[in-house]
Order: sequence, then C-alpha cells, then structure tokens
Amino acid sequence: MTPDMRAVIDTNVLISAALLEASVPARVVRHLLRHGRMLVSEATFAELEQRLWRPKFDRYVSVAVRKALLHDWAAVADWVVVDAAPERVSRDPDDDKFVQLAIAGSAGLLVSGDADLLVLGTVQGVAILSPAQALALLGGGGQVLPFAFAAIRIRSQPSTGPSLGKGIRGRAMT
Repeated sequence: MTPDMRAVIDTNVLISAALLEASVPARVVRHLLRHGRMLVSEATFAELEQRLWRPKFDRYVSVAVRKALLHDWAAVADWVVVDAAPERVSRDPDDDKFVQLAIAGSAGLLVSGDADLLVLGTVQGVAILSPAQALALLGGGGQVLPFAFAAIRIRSQPSTGPSLGKGIRGRAMT
C-alpha cells in the first residue's frame, strides 16, 4: 500500500478496534494509520460519536477513553466534505454515507463488517472489504500492539473538521 492510499473505516470496525486491541479490526486500523490516509465526514464522525456514547459501552470503555478516541480520530483523519445527499447504494440507507464518503474522497478501500456493504463488493472503484480481507490485502497489518489513537500520532496537521475541543454535538473533548 502506498502512503497516500485513502481508506474509509466503518463505525463498527473502529469500535471493534477500540474494544479489542489484538483484533483484526485493530490491526487494520493501526496499519492504515501508519501507511495510509483515513477519511471521515461529518456524517460518519457523528455516527461514531453517537454509537460510542451508547450506555452499553459504559462497562467496556471509560468516558475518558471515549473522549480520547473521538478527539484523536478527529485529529488524524482527513476530513472530506460530501456535497450531495447520499445516493442510494446499499440495502441499508444508513450505510450509504460510507460509500459516498469513499467516492467523494477518492478512497480505494472501504473496510466494514456490515453485510449490507460487503455484498456490494466494489462501487465506483472502491473495494469494500471485511477487516480480514483488508488485512490480507494490506500485508498482515504488522505486529499486535496496544491500540490507542493517541499512541499513533502520525499527522500533526490541524483537523479541518469539528473543533478538537468539542465534538459535533458540543460535548467537551478534554
């Protein structure tokens, strides 16, 4: 994979990576953080933020870790403005925002565990792969290390997305 490889990571993969540091999703995310460019839009970030704050994660991920994950994801990802309303592509209209982000951001890869996206295979040049398929494509993803966006500060560029001090919904991110 070239350093300018652009990829979109579905919310389910990011959350799995955060919950299970030695998992295939975590290895894929670490590999892409080190060797590629990960894309995010307002809609995909909002979904991540909304899902991370669900009470079911309280017993697995502390509030401080969730704040750090959102802050770090906003900082390391490349923000893409998706101009048009999502075109219907997937069986689940909620998933279309990921495909549209990948197309708008000229990504070559969308990594998801969602069957409604995986069944699509390729859309307008974007390969939609499971974490295991992506890991195989990317060459194994390297060694297993503790997962934390904070430990993988690849880019020091300021984010062009929401303020790093607050999330999209104004929740403090200290």
